[in-house]
Amino acid sequence: MIKLQIIGHLGGDCTTNEVNGKNVINFNVAHSEKYKDSQGNQVEKTIWVKCAYWTDRTAIAQYLKKGQLIYAEGTPEAEGYLNKDNQNAASLKMRVFQVQLLGSRNDNQEGTGQPASSYQSTGTAKVTQAAEVEEPADDLPF
Repeated sequence: MIKLQIIGHLGGDCTTNEVNGKNVINFNVAHSEKYKDSQGNQVEKTIWVKCAYWTDRTAIAQYLKKGQLIYAEGTPEAEGYLNKDNQNAASLKMRVFQVQLLGSRNDNQEGTGQPASSYQSTGTAKVTQAAEVEEPADDLPF
């Protein structure tokens, strides 16, 4: 199995559709990285991932709004096509198995940025709170 994990902001509000009696939530995630090229110039590269989340639990859709910071995990698929300039291009798609809300742009500016909740395609939902995380004991087994 090949697994893709991405943390990024949603490029727009999600859409929920029904296909052959099954629910699918579609959304686009943008991940940006900054680096210096060989000449020392600062370069920003953004990768877009088209996501399809097949689930019966569509309650998360109301939170998947433009700008929302999320973590998504699933299996990737690359697709080649000809762009408008008739040049070869590729797009990255992902069949999502798990989505976790990390906060919105406004939350991150205020410094909260804590995970809000996590949804998995197994039909379970779990809420992660900072208070639930226990510190490890100091006595190490080695």
